Amino acid sequence: MTILLAIVAGALIGLSLGALGGGGSILAVPVLVYLLGQSAVQATAGSLVVVGVTSLIGAIAAYRSGNVLPGRGIAFGLVAIGGAVLGAQASTRVPPAVLMACFAVLMLVVGGLMTWRQLRHARNPRLVSPPALDDPIITFTPTFACACPRALKVLVTATAVGLLTGFLGVGGGFLVVPALLLALGLPIRYAAGTSLVVITITSAAALTARAGSGTSPDWGVVLMLTAVAATAAVVGARLTARVGTARLSAAFTVLVLVVAIYTATRAIPALV
Repeated sequence: MTILLAIVAGALIGLSLGALGGGGSILAVPVLVYLLGQSAVQATAGSLVVVGVTSLIGAIAAYRSGNVLPGRGIAFGLVAIGGAVLGAQASTRVPPAVLMACFAVLMLVVGGLMTWRQLRHARNPRLVSPPALDDPIITFTPTFACACPRALKVLVTATAVGLLTGFLGVGGGFLVVPALLLALGLPIRYAAGTSLVVITITSAAALTARAGSGTSPDWGVVLMLTAVAATAAVVGARLTARVGTARLSAAFTVLVLVVAIYTATRAIPALV
């Protein structure tokens, strides 16, 4: 039964990451805790492995499909590293019940913001052209130039995403995609693909920061989840080119809300 659960969960995680650029962690953590019997600390560490490797595979597939802005993703991910390291260190000092409750609350907030965005733009669906790769925020040649408001927005957003990524043991896709959508104005198709680059970087940074903490995930389950999820991510990345932008955004919103409500009903009562 454990093997079957791991296979089904891995497929859902991979499809979510590949097609939507997020949702893998919000599936991985509850699955590892509530279905596969891992502790919250074990699950958040194992989730980083599953989501980090799966995101790397998905990012490669999405890039080949033309749905990734690699320069933006790498820059955002590098800025987020500092927050990811701090968050990972803080997570080892928080009780598991508090960790899962924070996870649930955060998902509810993100789901609410995405729902508001869906309702606001329901009557005006449009696919925005991606920002030009030769339109950098900061340049040094031939002269120094800085789009400082945009640079500050990236710094604050990326640091916050990194902090929450490290603290909650998530790759951050359900945070990165809204950040790229709402803060940087990327369309969902490019936000989903580009977020996979960011997730790969932040997951690796958070996992490195957790090394030596004394808590290890169940590697058999984690590796099985990773193998299935990575395969499914390639399929999910190909779906992105065939599914409408509005449907992708709506699917992402529903996914966040459903898992947020379930996790909240399990985690929050444990604090009372």
